[in-house]
Amino acid sequence: MEKALMSSLLQNNSGKPIEEACQLSKFPFRPELKPRTLTMRLFSVITIICLLALPGCSSENSELELAAVQLERDLEMYNGVWDKFLKEGDTSVVNADNFTEDVVVVTSEGDLVGIDACRDYYTNFLTGFSEIEWNILDAFGQGDKLVKHWNFKGRHTGEFFGMPATGNYLDLSGTTIVTIRDGKIAKEHDFFDMQSLLDQLSSGADGSVTVDEYRSVN
Repeated sequence: MEKALMSSLLQNNSGKPIEEACQLSKFPFRPELKPRTLTMRLFSVITIICLLALPGCSSENSELELAAVQLERDLEMYNGVWDKFLKEGDTSVVNADNFTEDVVVVTSEGDLVGIDACRDYYTNFLTGFSEIEWNILDAFGQGDKLVKHWNFKGRHTGEFFGMPATGNYLDLSGTTIVTIRDGKIAKEHDFFDMQSLLDQLSSGADGSVTVDEYRSVN
């Protein structure tokens, strides 16, 4: 209908096309008015219809903008939590403000559930290593999912998940898929080369093995 109406409006050299346009738009046709006047009135009607449709578009754009803002907040919160935990050794950041009560950590031995279990699991990195260097090389997300590419370096000077200290140097990179719920961390699933980790920490290793070394695509 809209295309037919616009076509009729463009043909304003006689009254007939204008009359057809009026019929399409349900606008009363008045022969005594000049075609130009009718055309202007019809364009006013179309303009009003378009303006009435704008709130829907505006609402959709607002939702996208809000989602983008929330994603930025989630990324900032997430990066801040793990920077404080691993760089500053502040285990208190694993709390109910930043994690859901039923947060899940996926491990090769099965899922760990709860804030205390999550804190205890990652504390192994603090008690097992000194000279820690931690960097989130890249992080991005969509919806309730975040992905981080990280690198962990440290000297194995303490017990690490039951493994006695070797004094070896570890340089390990990996990726974590994160689920966010209501602005809090709800799930952590780490991916890294376990064999490389074991090789680097095994007795006699020189610590020269590096897994998944980060190289920028730019």
